[in-house]
Amino acid sequence: MTDAGRERAGDEACRGGGSVGAESELVEQDGVGVDDALQRLWTPHRLAYIKGENKAEDDQPRGCPFCRLVDLDDEEALIIARGDGVYAVLNLYPYNPGHLMVLPYRHVADYTELTQDETVEVAEFTQRAMRVIRSVSGAHGFNIGMNQGVIAGAGIAAHLHQHLVPRWGGDSNFMPVIGHTKVLPQLLADTRILLADAWKSV
Repeated sequence: MTDAGRERAGDEACRGGGSVGAESELVEQDGVGVDDALQRLWTPHRLAYIKGENKAEDDQPRGCPFCRLVDLDDEEALIIARGDGVYAVLNLYPYNPGHLMVLPYRHVADYTELTQDETVEVAEFTQRAMRVIRSVSGAHGFNIGMNQGVIAGAGIAAHLHQHLVPRWGGDSNFMPVIGHTKVLPQLLADTRILLADAWKSV
């Protein structure tokens, strides 16, 4: 298959969230280029992230995607659980399956701005998220942390959020290391249902 054919197939797969099969018609794309040995995995859905869409335009809550999410239903927002002062939500661009974030409803940027109750609830939600993910997927470990400020790598620095990334032996294989591509075996909507259901019983 040519790169053009793969591009079309990959685009269809991304939109459908599934694999390329008999139901996808491959269409050759005219163009110029030299065929090489490289495979290309087309991910047009990532363009929104690259262009900075859904990121806060300033430090105000009105443009903050985290503030906007709380007004949506849980399925649409990928929210796993809601507490009194914080909530847990799946990351739209996960490093691994089950990558979620715990954050306060309040629009605050710095960890020192959390109230005592919020600080305790962030910790409790983090512990519970670990138990939930272990119960449904047998995670071997976790990366947990906050990027405080743009200079520290925060994508949405204006609204504090703590990442929780499940880890398994061998999850850093050649695809992300060499191919800069993450392969995720489950759609986000299905992951949300799995974790939200388990959250109620763990």
